[in-house]
Amino acid sequence: MKIEVQIEAFRTVNELSNYWDEKDYRKLLEAFDFDDANQIESKDLIEMLHMAITDFEPAEAAQVLLNYKLSNKLSKGQIENISYEMIEDRVAEEYPDTTIHYDLFNINQLLYKAFRGKFPNTEATIMEVSLNYKGEHQSINKEIMIKALHKGLKANCLINRLYEDQLLGAEKFTDAERVIWRLNKTSEKSFEIVTSKYLIEKEDFENLEYVAEIKFHKEQEEQD
Repeated sequence: MKIEVQIEAFRTVNELSNYWDEKDYRKLLEAFDFDDANQIESKDLIEMLHMAITDFEPAEAAQVLLNYKLSNKLSKGQIENISYEMIEDRVAEEYPDTTIHYDLFNINQLLYKAFRGKFPNTEATIMEVSLNYKGEHQSINKEIMIKALHKGLKANCLINRLYEDQLLGAEKFTDAERVIWRLNKTSEKSFEIVTSKYLIEKEDFENLEYVAEIKFHKEQEEQD
């Protein structure tokens, strides 16, 4: 599969929209022992939540948020450990289970803003990418997108070092969902990609316009 790739734009952000919503804010206020959360006007929710969060010690506040979002994925002991680790470390970049890095990023940044920098600041990359591929009927998923991006990256960048065999089709790319946090189609040929700046940033790219030939594990097996 050949794809013409053009990287249109990069943004570095320390907050992502659409992760938390108004319902989350009201439920979190209740979790932080705030009375009458449903009576607060929408425009005041985030300010009141920040105040409620900072009524707790940093690690205690982290535990409340981790329980709210990740109690179905982490044990009580894991949540307690992470709540202390994230005060000093960038757990959204370093935690061994990369499937929860997206959640950890958003939890960390809510704490970072509420406590005015007591937690480490972490950043995300938002990319705008145009793809042109003729004669192909396969929809663009995260595996195809990261393999397309891979062709423009410098050889020594982190993505290449972590996932070389998966990117080249020698292994199934089971980690594609972990690398790209969100993939949104913005027009017929254009996409918005959200990922960790730790994994991909503008400086990692050697080329911003190129042709990528993508190989899948099944194709690799047939060629062998």
